[in-house]
Amino acid sequence: MAAPWAGSRRPGRNFLFVPGPTNVPDRVQRAMVVPMEDHRSSSFPELTLPLFEDLKKVFKSRDGQVFIFPSSGTGAWEAALTNTLSPGDKVLASRFGQFSTLWIDLAQRVGLDVEVQDEEWGRGADPDRIEEALRADREHRIKAVLVVHNETATGVTSDVGAVRRAIDAAGHPAMLYVDGVSSIGSIDFRASEWGVDCAITGSQKGLMLPAGLGIVCVSPRALAAAKTAECRRCYFDFADQAKANATGYFPYTPALPLLYGLRESMRCLFEEGLEQVFARHRFLADGTRAAVKAWGLTLCAQDPKWNSDTVSAIMVPEGINGAEVIDIAYRRYNMALGAGLSKVAGKLFRIGHLGDLNELMLLGALAGAEMAMCDAGIQVQPGSGVAAAQTHFRGATQTAEQRAAA
Repeated sequence: MAAPWAGSRRPGRNFLFVPGPTNVPDRVQRAMVVPMEDHRSSSFPELTLPLFEDLKKVFKSRDGQVFIFPSSGTGAWEAALTNTLSPGDKVLASRFGQFSTLWIDLAQRVGLDVEVQDEEWGRGADPDRIEEALRADREHRIKAVLVVHNETATGVTSDVGAVRRAIDAAGHPAMLYVDGVSSIGSIDFRASEWGVDCAITGSQKGLMLPAGLGIVCVSPRALAAAKTAECRRCYFDFADQAKANATGYFPYTPALPLLYGLRESMRCLFEEGLEQVFARHRFLADGTRAAVKAWGLTLCAQDPKWNSDTVSAIMVPEGINGAEVIDIAYRRYNMALGAGLSKVAGKLFRIGHLGDLNELMLLGALAGAEMAMCDAGIQVQPGSGVAAAQTHFRGATQTAEQRAAA
C-alpha cells in the first residue's frame, strides 16, 4: 500500500541527516531575518568586531587572526594557500578521502608542488609517515603540511595533535594547515596548542548556518609568511581583509544576514559550553555506532581510533548499492542521507550527526535508515538499531544523573 501522501506535498519536515549543510536552529534563522543596512555605517563594527574575537574562542586560538570570507570552505582553502605560499612551493598532503583529494587538487591548480601521501580510505593521516617525509627533507623544501581533520567522505577523524608532534620531532619548520570544515564547532579543535598555522572552516556544519561563509584562523607565523608569499590573489587577499577588519569593516560587501546568524550561532555554542558541545557529539555518535553494530554492518573507518563524531559512513553489504538506500530514504521517507563519493560511491551511505541535534532527532534518522535499508534488500531487523541507540542514550543519561546526585 502506498503512503497516503505519495505523489503530493510531503507533510512535516525533511529529515536532514547529511554531514552538511546541517539543521539551522530556529533562533539562528530568526536572527538572520534582518533588514539590509549600510555595511559602512559607524555602528557596523558593533556587530563585526566581537565576531572575530568569538571565533578565536571556537578555534581555541590565543594569538591568531580570523578572516571571514563570503564563500564556501573551498574559498577558505584557497585563501590559506595563496596568501602564505608561492608558486612552486612544496607542500606535503595526506590523501584519504574525497575532500583531502579536492584540497590537493586545488593546491596543484594554484601552482604548488604537492607531495601526496596516499592512505587507504577508511584511515586517516599517518603521523609516522609525515615525520619520515620531513626528516628526509633535509633542505626544508616542504613549506607546509596539509591535513583534513575530519574526512567527511569516510567518517574518519585524524589526530592533528599527533601530526604536530611529528613535525616537531622531525625538527622541521613546515607550517601546519588543517581543514576543520566538518569538525570545528563539533569536535575538539585546539589551534594554538596544536600549532596550527591555518585552520579552515565553513558556516554550514558545526556553526549551524547556511553555506556562505569561509573562515580562516591564521597564526602569527603564517601572517608573517603572507608578507612574502607570491601566489596571486585578489578577492581572498589577507592584507585587504586585515586593513578593513581592524576597524570592523570588510574590503567588499559582506554577507550581512549570515553575520547576524553567526553571532547567534556562537551564542548557542557558548551557552551550551564548547566542551559540552563536544561531549554531546561524542554521545550521539556513540549511539549511532551502537545502531550500526546492532544492524550487523560496519563503518568505513577501519579502527575505532579513526571514528568521527560528526558523521558515520556505513558500509552496505556486497551486491547492494548504497545509492539505492539513499534514494529510498528520500523518496519514501522524506529523509536526506549522505552519499558515497568517488572511490566509495555506492559502497556506503552516511548519517551526519552534527550541529543542532539531540537524541530523539537522531533516533528518527536511525528508524528511517532501517526502513530504507530493509526496502533496499539489506537484511537488518527493524528496530534493532533504534533499540541499541535507545539503550545507549538511556544508560548514559541515567549514569550522568547518578553522578550528579552523588
